[in-house]
Amino acid sequence: MSPAFTIGLGCDRGVLLETVREAVHAALAAAGAQPQQVVAAASITLKKDEVALLALAEENGWPLHFFEAEQLAAVDVPHPSETVRKYTGTPSVSEAAALLAAGPNTPMTALVVEKHKHKGTDGRNATVSIARKTP
Repeated sequence: MSPAFTIGLGCDRGVLLETVREAVHAALAAAGAQPQQVVAAASITLKKDEVALLALAEENGWPLHFFEAEQLAAVDVPHPSETVRKYTGTPSVSEAAALLAAGPNTPMTALVVEKHKHKGTDGRNATVSIARKTP
């Protein structure tokens, strides 16, 4: 049985679908994973209406989960960011969301791609983290 992965997504407001898609494909390639091995995607509730994230999850058939800033802030991550905390209330969106989507008590060591950043042709950023889902 092939491994299953969860994807955590962060992005600038108004990011294009193409920018998020490129970021996800690069992160999956870095992990040696295929889109069909992804069992869930996740982000922060602030992004519940982010068109690019919703469209990406829909085109891949991935369930998309949203977590509150407090839930994300409670997760230990390798690359916390004070800039992210300033804007979202949590020091991590993509890494923490990937870990939470992978299941309760998933350790930081489950991250196979930590905070992959991508700036698209639209000038906006997308950040992707990938965690191995524990059975």
